[in-house]
Amino acid sequence: MGKLSWTALLIFTVLILSSCSVSFEDELTEARKAAEIEVNQEPEQANESNDEIEYFLPSGVEKKEETPNNILLNNGSKTYILFYNQREDHGSKVVYESTLNLHPEWDGHFTFEQDGKFGYFLVKKIDDGVNQVVTGIGGVKLTTETKSLKSDVDTMMKIVNSVTIK
Repeated sequence: MGKLSWTALLIFTVLILSSCSVSFEDELTEARKAAEIEVNQEPEQANESNDEIEYFLPSGVEKKEETPNNILLNNGSKTYILFYNQREDHGSKVVYESTLNLHPEWDGHFTFEQDGKFGYFLVKKIDDGVNQVVTGIGGVKLTTETKSLKSDVDTMMKIVNSVTIK
């Protein structure tokens, strides 16, 4: 194959691969839809608890460590931090507002209100393809860093939606 053919093949391959990648805005839209759907779902049945809360962990997600108001979760190499304020109900905006006060700049910022629940998710680009994600409902929030925005937002909202105060 001649030099011109290899160049044409390389350009064609780059164009095909770049057209297959999903834009950040498209990922954000899909993640927002997943979050909104989950806020409106019935919570999953709790399969974990401590002295203050009960909550659901999907398959593969495990509790690693616990401190007052925080639970460190792992799913393989991914780490999540579950924070809860047992004095705030599902409709509270206190944790959301304090998160915004600490970190006012987000690349994606969405809120949802349904049947007395206040839900949200926040996204900040932190590296090439890596995002910091915070999801929450009322006095509960979950934070991680991810490259899989939609699937992690869905999992995270499922967890925060399941948290109930004892």
